[in-house]
Amino acid sequence: MMLNRRLALAGMGTVPALGLAVPARARDAASVVEAALDSAFAATRPVGLGAALVSREGVVAQGVRGVRRRGQTDPVTVDDRWHLGSNTKAMTATLFARLVEQGRAGWDLKVVEALPGDHDPAWAGVRVVDLMQHRAGLRDDDVLGQAWFMTARGDPASLPEQRLAVARKALASAPGGAPGQFQYGNANYMVAAAAMEAIAGQDWQSMMMAQVFEPLGITSAGFGPPPEPAPWAHRTYGGQELSLPPSHPGADNPQALGPAGTVHMTMRDYARFLSVFLNGGGDLVGENSIMRLTTPVTTPPPAYACGWIVLNQPWASPDGTTPGPVLAHDGSNTMWYASAAVAPARDLALIAVSNDGTAGAQACPALLRALLAGLAVAEDGGVV
Repeated sequence: MMLNRRLALAGMGTVPALGLAVPARARDAASVVEAALDSAFAATRPVGLGAALVSREGVVAQGVRGVRRRGQTDPVTVDDRWHLGSNTKAMTATLFARLVEQGRAGWDLKVVEALPGDHDPAWAGVRVVDLMQHRAGLRDDDVLGQAWFMTARGDPASLPEQRLAVARKALASAPGGAPGQFQYGNANYMVAAAAMEAIAGQDWQSMMMAQVFEPLGITSAGFGPPPEPAPWAHRTYGGQELSLPPSHPGADNPQALGPAGTVHMTMRDYARFLSVFLNGGGDLVGENSIMRLTTPVTTPPPAYACGWIVLNQPWASPDGTTPGPVLAHDGSNTMWYASAAVAPARDLALIAVSNDGTAGAQACPALLRALLAGLAVAEDGGVV
């Protein structure tokens, strides 16, 4: 997905600044969610749409609209699992923080230290963190061309072996982009995960489950399209409306791309992950790790941290007037769409998800704006 879409959340700054705490009564929060869903769904008409308001304690209110499959009547539910696309990146970065805290990695770990062997000298000073901030100069076109996507699903090698092959290909030549410049790409997180797999001796999927999901009590997480019964994947391509079941290979990217964007889970479980950033790390990681994960590189723009675009907007500040930090990201595999915004100073996170990669690209950011506008009207001075 192009970067300008990932910055769509910047438009939230036009929301009224006052009254943005989560309503004290769950009934009021539910009313905000329902009204926002009505507005965004009517305006954009995705196949399915979900929303949640989140505090430090988890989901305050959530709701859904639409159906699991275009042309069918089976409705989406609040317990359905949704594909999060590139919002997976913040989870992969959090896994790295866990490895650092366990003494198995360091924030200044060089890629070539984790993956020793032949490499172009230009990679000598590049850190794993540089990859997660998309500042290593690695371009997707350098290592993930059309041939890779055509053959990766049938590759008999294990997923760690496939990621290592991508990393070796990347390291064999100087980065195609300029190190230090922002170059968004999924390959960055594949190479970062290959480094983690090498130093930990475990595959990324197993580490995500054991190190991030299980400690948070996340039980619905998986990799790839959500299994049946669940919303199907949808997009409009060349004027044709596509509806794909989880078993269809086109419903997601090759699984080797997982660390960059293949996680699925329910909104309630996604809220458990976002709550880590509302709680200063909670019981998962320490405050220093949260600082490392959320402090962006700003020069040159955009301000991007480890899996998060970092915005400054008035609604996110304690007084509702001066700009406060917002951690935001959009994710899509072109068949699904997910948007998240986290404002730690306001104890507030917003989730929008859709099983429609086309209409959802408009619906999810619109839904977040509608949620904020509803909160501005409904807030009565209390916080859940």
